[in-house]
Amino acid sequence: MKDKILRKLFLGFIQIHILYHAKKEPFFGSWMIKELESHDYEISPGTLYPILHSMEANGLLKKEERVVNGKVRKYYSITDKGCLVLEKSKQKAFELFKEIKD
Repeated sequence: MKDKILRKLFLGFIQIHILYHAKKEPFFGSWMIKELESHDYEISPGTLYPILHSMEANGLLKKEERVVNGKVRKYYSITDKGCLVLEKSKQKAFELFKEIKD
């Protein structure tokens, strides 16, 4: 039960993390998996790609296909709507952090 609750909570953090990096520069999925692992999130491609597809379907990310070393690689970047959601999320996260930091 505890793991399910944390997983659901961390899903929101992961989405904010994705938006943050998508705003900095376009990224591809396996890079994002490594980035999230560097922050101790354990995420598989089977978990990440549905998140990315959902965020794209909701207008937060846009996808561009590029050929890299003869293979098609999908790069994700932030949309205007994604930027608005990221800014609002940062404000709310900061408010929450100030409240719970002690």
